[in-house]
Amino acid sequence: MLKFIYNIRHFFEKYGFAVSSRVADKLGMRAKNVRIFFIYSSFATLGFGFILYLTLAFWIKLKDLVYTKRTSVFDL
Repeated sequence: MLKFIYNIRHFFEKYGFAVSSRVADKLGMRAKNVRIFFIYSSFATLGFGFILYLTLAFWIKLKDLVYTKRTSVFDL
């Protein structure tokens, strides 16, 4: 049972939106604590944490698409 939980966690960490890890890096925290915050806030506010998570995922994805770093002027 424990291996199953770790496999699910690994799947979401690998193929997720990386919102938790990027927010944790920005705040100087561990990603696990940020994930726990999103889980608890989802239960406490009846889904607000999940909506917040998806909104942050959308903004991060949009930021990555807009602000790509180019190595040279000739890469346009």
